[in-house]
Amino acid sequence: MTDGTVWQQIRNALRADIDQGRYPPGGKLPTEADLSRRFGVNRHTIRRALAELHAAGLTRSQRGSGVFVAARPMSYPLGPRVRFHASMEAAGQVPAKEILRLETIPPSGREAEMLSLKPGEQVHVWEGIAHANDVPLAYFNSWFPAGLLPGLAAGLIRTHSVTAALAQEGIEDYTRRSTELTAEPAGPLHARHLGVAERAPLLCTVSVNVDGQGRPVEFGQTWFAGDRVRMTLDHA
Repeated sequence: MTDGTVWQQIRNALRADIDQGRYPPGGKLPTEADLSRRFGVNRHTIRRALAELHAAGLTRSQRGSGVFVAARPMSYPLGPRVRFHASMEAAGQVPAKEILRLETIPPSGREAEMLSLKPGEQVHVWEGIAHANDVPLAYFNSWFPAGLLPGLAAGLIRTHSVTAALAQEGIEDYTRRSTELTAEPAGPLHARHLGVAERAPLLCTVSVNVDGQGRPVEFGQTWFAGDRVRMTLDHA
């Protein structure tokens, strides 16, 4: 039996495990050492089989963490009342947000313009990772007018939810005024946090949300892992 036949058999066995749900979407595969023991081969042969699974789009590697089964692309709506937690739950996913940065600072010129701020006003900056079923889905940056929403930062710490934090500030409803969608390659920062290769395709959205009086309450930029979402236009 040639080495090529061996790695092909290992690839097929692991693919069958994935197809049968032994390793579900987002689940972690055994380590190279564990797979070497299971199949009685060296790590070079295991790496060849794993490389074939990755090339087929069945797995993704996360540096320092291991190899994971690629999540099937989920539908993510773009519409006037998109809510991350509600969208994920509707898709059968468990949503979570990891906070990387939360502080109140002076805005850049663009942030001040998008939020219609006056000179001297500040913004709350919220930066983090959005997860679905423990799989990193998107990297986000959001800016909020601190003068209009003085307690928002504390609300985000408590709830990890923009909708809930805005409600605590008296904003019971908000809508999307504009959304810009582009594609761009992943840089080192986004690649590391999303567990994708550098220059892997990302879907980037830039949006502004407004309250019932038309006042901007959030300016946001989000980078989605391109192989994990399918953007859909919600006309509702």
